[in-house]
Amino acid sequence: MSVRNAELVADHVTLDFPLYHANSRSLKKTLFKSVTGRMGADGRSRVVVQALRDISFRLQPGDRLGLVGGNGAGKTTLLRALAGIYEPLGGEVRIRGTLNALLDPNLGMNVELSGRENIMLRGLYNGLSTAAIRRLADDVAEFADLGEFLDLPVRIFSSGMVVRLGFALATAIRPQVLLMDEWFLAGDANFMEKARARLEDMVRGADILVLSTHAPSVVMDWCTRVIWLDEGRIRADGTPKDVLTQYLGHSPGG
Repeated sequence: MSVRNAELVADHVTLDFPLYHANSRSLKKTLFKSVTGRMGADGRSRVVVQALRDISFRLQPGDRLGLVGGNGAGKTTLLRALAGIYEPLGGEVRIRGTLNALLDPNLGMNVELSGRENIMLRGLYNGLSTAAIRRLADDVAEFADLGEFLDLPVRIFSSGMVVRLGFALATAIRPQVLLMDEWFLAGDANFMEKARARLEDMVRGADILVLSTHAPSVVMDWCTRVIWLDEGRIRADGTPKDVLTQYLGHSPGG
């Protein structure tokens, strides 16, 4: 059932990743060099990487949030925390409305099952009726264009076929809250050209969008607000032009 007035709230979200077997001197030295300022210890004296620190924001219908920052800044980690894949150490995430997370084309697929069986499972997970699952299967089959391979185990698919099935399946069910990582768009160039219209239609149809990307042009085209993440913290939060100017050091497009 559709929920009116969709909302996404990140309330002081904090997340650590324990580093098991991190007691050797050489490993510690390497880690400190690569994540300076983000190492710490938890209550059980385990070495941890401080992945997210005190992340707070509220999104309502019409909001299109872009996440920018360098590699390792925490963008994908934040998306996974919002999606419920990672549980915050502190703070909480609250979401009202249906949710879809386009983070990895393989996400949620059982490679031992056929493509068609994976479609059925996705439909059941989303509470669809038998008739709705049949329509879902027809839509995915037409868009992915896998022919007879759809009835074979996913484990024998080529990487390109997995991307096509995963993309078609993930974009077939329209959510109110859409989370998307730009890595989701990696794949065969010809297929991605075909997929762009489908994806843009999905973005337009969502009440709320959270998008992680390295592309300033995508941020300017799709987003109404931008958060710049740096070492797991919010460095800036504001309009796309203002935040990108700070992040890039110059006005986007200038």
